[in-house]
Amino acid sequence: MQPIINCQHYIKGDCRSCQWLEKEYEQQLQEKMQDLTMQLSAFPDYRMEPTCTSTISGFRNKAKMIVSGSVERPILGILPDHNNPQSAVDLSDCPLYPASLQAIFPILKDFIGRAGLVPYNILKRKGELKYILLTESQSTGKMMLRFVLRSELKLSLIQRELPSLLAKLPQLEVVSLNIQPQHAAILEGEKEIFLTEQQVLAESFNQIPLFIRPQGFFQTNPVVAEKLYHIAQEWVLALNVEYKIQYLWDLFCGVGGFGLHCASALQKENPAIKLTGIEISPSAIFSATLSANKLALPQVNFQSLDAATFALQQNDTPDLIIVNPPRRGIGRELAEFLNQLRPHFILYSSCNSQTMAKDMQYLSAYQLEKTQLFDMFPHTSHYEVLSLLKLKMNCDL
Repeated sequence: MQPIINCQHYIKGDCRSCQWLEKEYEQQLQEKMQDLTMQLSAFPDYRMEPTCTSTISGFRNKAKMIVSGSVERPILGILPDHNNPQSAVDLSDCPLYPASLQAIFPILKDFIGRAGLVPYNILKRKGELKYILLTESQSTGKMMLRFVLRSELKLSLIQRELPSLLAKLPQLEVVSLNIQPQHAAILEGEKEIFLTEQQVLAESFNQIPLFIRPQGFFQTNPVVAEKLYHIAQEWVLALNVEYKIQYLWDLFCGVGGFGLHCASALQKENPAIKLTGIEISPSAIFSATLSANKLALPQVNFQSLDAATFALQQNDTPDLIIVNPPRRGIGRELAEFLNQLRPHFILYSSCNSQTMAKDMQYLSAYQLEKTQLFDMFPHTSHYEVLSLLKLKMNCDL
């Protein structure tokens, strides 16, 4: 069978990251819905909202490219076999990237040669440049470029060549070096060296300012992510009619997208609305705080802490808790604590419906009200899901 989008790498067998590329898009959606329905089979009487679909190509706002080959002919893409550098596949023309990203890669290859950035050879443990990370803002068209290097050895050469690169690519607003010295499958290190005065890439979803910064997580499908935040905002506004929401927690908050969408909408009716956002990444908290300041939300507090540790140490009860955990879910301990804390509502966003369903079993004080599938990752089995849980009446734990 032929792939549903023209991808020569898939046809040749060079790259099979999109495992479902031969399935018609409607079939992909049906299989994801079947999986979600199966995961939630233990929960009665919930409402399944219509699936939020994606475009099938050009939807990614970020490229994460392994750099291999030679300094004269760098290859930006993947290494299917890390023990064989000859297996490198150049994905500069990957159809998941929009044309605006694809146009950048030839210029970056030329820059690699001019700056003498020898690609890191995994077998020989030699070379400097490991990855190139490129992110685009859908609202401004501006970009953030990060070079992941083994050391600072080439810093002066990069600084020498950077003005020429910025002249060719004025859309580059943030440029940085990340230093990752370990010989390990680790994407980035702790040290970030900014080469531009600007250190954050401005984004906007639903007129909510958001900021992308190095080492902070941000969704890679911005159109679907914007819809996800908007639906969450609508659900919370509907809840506010039934129960006046005064205080929110946003756990695993990232750059604050969920909490800021909800708090900014609720503030129109309640200027005293309070939001506490918790995320372990200091970079993400920096961005979330910047957004809160732009929105002039006075009673919003973002803190760089472990979300579960924070929650387990609290004794005040918010009206609504938003959780957006990594793939492992929130876990039994936090779920059972929430049973005892008893916020009226829990808004659960997940990229792993299996761990979400397991967490919901632990959340025995709550009933599932509704859920919605968001196809954040076309051509794969992965998807995002948003679920609303409500505290059961007269629940005896």
